[in-house]
Amino acid sequence: MKIVIQRVSSASVDVDGKEIARVGKGLMVLFGAEKGDAISRADYLAEKTANLRIFPDAAGKMNLSLKDIGGEILVVSQFTLAGDCSKGRRPGFDKAALPKDAETLYLRYVEVLTQSGCRVATGKFGADMQVQLVNDGPVTFILD
Repeated sequence: MKIVIQRVSSASVDVDGKEIARVGKGLMVLFGAEKGDAISRADYLAEKTANLRIFPDAAGKMNLSLKDIGGEILVVSQFTLAGDCSKGRRPGFDKAALPKDAETLYLRYVEVLTQSGCRVATGKFGADMQVQLVNDGPVTFILD
């Protein structure tokens, strides 16, 4: 499982030219599942995401979490995170989880975030999406 976490001032996702989700200050997460990933890993990464201290405190130090600031989170599935670009010029996707398995992991990740008290918005699993965001900092982390 790989996730890309970006601290944002705002983020939104469109499907078929229509906005389906928007968040303000918080996080934008791109979520990719790989073959062999377990539900327990989705649980761990959701808890880690909600509590990762990447927002500034009054002194400007990264000491506050999404939960601390009452921020929002937009989670978008992105199977290309499982792409392998080590050979040739075209990515291989042999490591990507099957869509049914990936969706189960994605939904579990979102569920655990929601249960932890986060305000969560999502993209549409498997859809062609257009994502817009204002990266705050910029601050970006990759968890795998």
